[in-house]
This record gives sequence, C-alpha cells and structure tokens, in this order.
Amino acid sequence: MFSLDKKVAVVTGAGSGIGQAIAVALAQSGARVVGFDLSVDGLSDTAQKLAANGHELLRVACDVSNPESVAKAFAEVDAKCGRLDVLVNNAGIAHIGNIEGTQEADMDRLYNVNVKGVYLCAKQAVTRMLTTGGGSIVNVASIASLIGVADRFAYSMTKGAVLTMTYSLAVDYMKKGIRCNCVCPARVHTPFVDNFIQKTYPGQEAEVFKKLSEYQPIGRMGKPEEVAALVLFLCSDEAAFITGAAMPVDGGVLVS
Repeated sequence: MFSLDKKVAVVTGAGSGIGQAIAVALAQSGARVVGFDLSVDGLSDTAQKLAANGHELLRVACDVSNPESVAKAFAEVDAKCGRLDVLVNNAGIAHIGNIEGTQEADMDRLYNVNVKGVYLCAKQAVTRMLTTGGGSIVNVASIASLIGVADRFAYSMTKGAVLTMTYSLAVDYMKKGIRCNCVCPARVHTPFVDNFIQKTYPGQEAEVFKKLSEYQPIGRMGKPEEVAALVLFLCSDEAAFITGAAMPVDGGVLVS
C-alpha cells in the first residue's frame, strides 16, 4: 500500500523538520523526490538521510516567494525528471504576536512565503499535471486554519489562505485528475521549536517545552514522521477518492 513507485514528487522546504520527514517518507515509498529549499546546501542533511536508505534526493535551490526562482526550479524538474506527479507545499515561516504586535512588514513577509509561495508552486504543478493525466497536491496548513490560536495573527491569516486555496484547487481540477488536500498539524516537535524556546526563554527551556507539549490534549507535540505518514497517504492512489479535505494531525486539540 501507499506505493509511489515511478512517481516524481516535489517537496518544498525539504531541508529540515516536517519537510525532511515528508521527503524521506515519499522516497521510501518509491517516489523520485525533488527537494526545494533556499539553497542546495540547506538540503544536505535530507540528502544524507535518503542516501542512508539507498535513495537519492534531487536538490534544487528555490525561493518559493520569487516567481522567477520558482519557474526556474520547476524547469529543472522538467529537465531532470520529465514529469511531475506530486507536489507537497510545505515551505513556510512563522510569526508570533497579536495584531498589536504585528507590523506591516511581518504581514508581507509571511504572505510572500506562506501564501504566495503556495500559489506559485501550485500553479507550476497544475500546468504540468494537466498534460500528464493528473496528480496530487498536498498543502501543509495548520490547526490555525481551523480555529483561533492566541498570538498567531499573521500566521493564522496565511494558513487560513492555504486552506481556502486547497478547497479552490480541489473544486477547479477534480474533473481533470488533480486532487488537492491539506494537512492541519498542531504543534510539531522540530528543530525550529527547540531553537525558538532556547532563544526566547533562556533558562526556562524545560518549563516552556512542557507547556507547549501540554497544549495538545494527548500530552505531547507531534512528530514530523506522523505528519509525513498522512501526507504519504494523501499522495498515494489509496487516497484517490479524497480531495478538498483538511485533515487534522493535532493530538486532540480540535475535540477538546
């Protein structure tokens, strides 16, 4: 089950965290994985993890907020792979603060990566998938797409947009063989979280980590591999009857 044999998959933000786990999961299921990140060097760790299991990562530098960079990156996929079957829009950035603590520059910065980046990559993917009989797009949204989360004003704005772009893509292309879904994680334990705690709460790391973990009623943060497993399913033919879905990976947040 969940075989992606002979399929070509692009994963944005594949250098670490959730994106890295997704790249590993798709490769282990047979996909030829193309990792996008700001620099080729930023994909080195992911490439090593794939190589350790006998897989290769095609590394492509891409700034998802820049139209020229995105077009060039997908042209490289064309040249080296010849087709595109899967796109995982994972690249994203965060911001903490309510509306008073959010500046116009913060809004623009998050919009450019989290919203415009999804649009630019999805548009490139759709034009290719239409010529090859379809494909699967999975967007990494957030529980902030579905509920209010304190002090995440700008971030929630962008993830709400990811959710509604998912719905629009699903409706517009379901008759043309292209499925689009999104996953909505709660807090996931990644290097970003550890670095944030160390930088923002020096000397209080254990206390803050415990508090952030307990936000999820299940009592811990999610693991990148748990998000990746759901993404893999949505990319696979076993999910052929699923499109326009927003699937939580939230440790019970939405039902608490």
